[in-house]
Amino acid sequence: MVDVFDEVEEQLRSERYKSLALKVLPILGGVLAVALVAALAIWGYQHFRNQAAAEASEKYAQAIDAFNAGRRDEAIRLWGEVGEGSSKAYKSLALQHLGGMKLADNKPAEAVKLFDQAADAAPNAIIGDVARLKSAFALLDTAPYKDMEARLTPLTEEGRPYRAEAREALAFAKLMAGDLAGARNDFVVIGLMADAGEAARQRAQAAQAMIDSGTVKALPATVKAALALPPLPQAPPAGAPAPAQAAPQTPAPGAQ
Repeated sequence: MVDVFDEVEEQLRSERYKSLALKVLPILGGVLAVALVAALAIWGYQHFRNQAAAEASEKYAQAIDAFNAGRRDEAIRLWGEVGEGSSKAYKSLALQHLGGMKLADNKPAEAVKLFDQAADAAPNAIIGDVARLKSAFALLDTAPYKDMEARLTPLTEEGRPYRAEAREALAFAKLMAGDLAGARNDFVVIGLMADAGEAARQRAQAAQAMIDSGTVKALPATVKAALALPPLPQAPPAGAPAPAQAAPQTPAPGAQ
């Protein structure tokens, strides 16, 4: 009799398991399907991003070759195509080159627009702050000081990659606005900054001497040519393929 009860209980338990399985399996199957779709979507996105970066790298290198060979129009076309792509690092670099060409053509307003677009497109401050500095330098002798201050002050904060260069540009902006005391204080700070280059320290000392001697009026005409922009990064952050060779440097505003 015990065996009969055990057999009946086993059958009932089996039916319950079957019923539970029929309820759970569709849910589990749906969850697995969603997980599979998500995994495929992530893989597809990463594949697309890597492919886009590889294509951008190739065109970017071709533009460099064209520029170095004197084929300016071809370089502009290729950098324009990269600038419309989805690879953020190469897009920013290409737009900066195009901005530099606009400066060479004496079209500062168009250059500033391209530099600002490059800053917005940049994936990090190493690339983006270069574009922001270029934009500020292009406006240095025409924009009101308040505009220059708004552009440059954030770049002077601790941890920004080109804070010394931004502090120097801000000092020159004060100088050109007639704020000699403020400019001199900034030049003193630049001379003491550990991350300021030797050339920047020398320019700061020369500017202080000119302010102290009263010959500072001769300085604004040479300010933009004296300022050296930080170089374009030779490669985007890890994960994006590097250009085939180094890019030609975008000319500093006012440089011949």
